[in-house]
Amino acid sequence: MTTFTRLAIPDVVLVQPKRHGDERGYFCETYKKSDFDAFGIDTVFVQDNESLSRHVGVVRGLHFQTPPFAQAKLVRAARGAIFDVAVDIRKGSPSFGQWVGATLSAARGEQLLVPHGFAHGFCTLEPDTLVVYKVDAPYAPANDAGILWDDPAIGITWPVAAEAAILSAKDRVQPRLQDYATPFAL
Repeated sequence: MTTFTRLAIPDVVLVQPKRHGDERGYFCETYKKSDFDAFGIDTVFVQDNESLSRHVGVVRGLHFQTPPFAQAKLVRAARGAIFDVAVDIRKGSPSFGQWVGATLSAARGEQLLVPHGFAHGFCTLEPDTLVVYKVDAPYAPANDAGILWDDPAIGITWPVAAEAAILSAKDRVQPRLQDYATPFAL
């Protein structure tokens, strides 16, 4: 049975599927709707995404989509490991501007459920890390948005120094949270 653990921001959930192993390896159900339903998560996923990062220290994020194409994500490392982060960007939330993070590895199989109203990002901890994630809305370019990965007001403790982080040109110039008019509210 899958176990679910609410993090310091309780809307973000660490998911640990049960692995059944023997000398050959293991088998697990990475997603089983009835387990999620039983925990009270009724998200319906519509798309699977995959990203490969060749180097340690690749930072992707902090990304999200705006309504009506906001996305909840179920994220896992299929190969390698990441430090995965969710930032609450919901106006009126007691945890607005706060972040939670978890290390997700292929070796252990953890997953992070990032709900609507959160910016998401990760940093690779191993070379050739493959990240796969389910989303509950399709990609909508006009609704693609982000905030600055190292916004000092948020204060994420990334496992890579700013000067060593490998970023896309887009992620280098995202706005700070205080300069972004978030469309999310509680």
